[in-house]
Amino acid sequence: MTIWIALIAAGVVVWVLKNLGYLVPPRFVEGALMSRVAGLVTVALLASLVMSQTLQSEMGVSLDARVPAVGVAAILLYFRAPFLIVLLAAGAVAAGLRFFGVMV
Repeated sequence: MTIWIALIAAGVVVWVLKNLGYLVPPRFVEGALMSRVAGLVTVALLASLVMSQTLQSEMGVSLDARVPAVGVAAILLYFRAPFLIVLLAAGAVAAGLRFFGVMV
């Protein structure tokens, strides 16, 4: 029963925090600085999610075929390749490394 109490309490806390956001004056939210910070935070959170999903395994940190695939994707994105090409190239690198037994 405690898990249900924790879930309900977490839901209420999230709802309260979301509604408290409406009390923030618009001049704090609509500035150029806040727009820049929001963009940078979004990129940082996405990068940390990608890296944690790439390196995480059941036993700790693992270096498998996903790591070079993410590296290839990062290089292609740096050179502004189309996103479909980035996905296909990263998938081909991971599949090739696994097929030839270089990395699992």
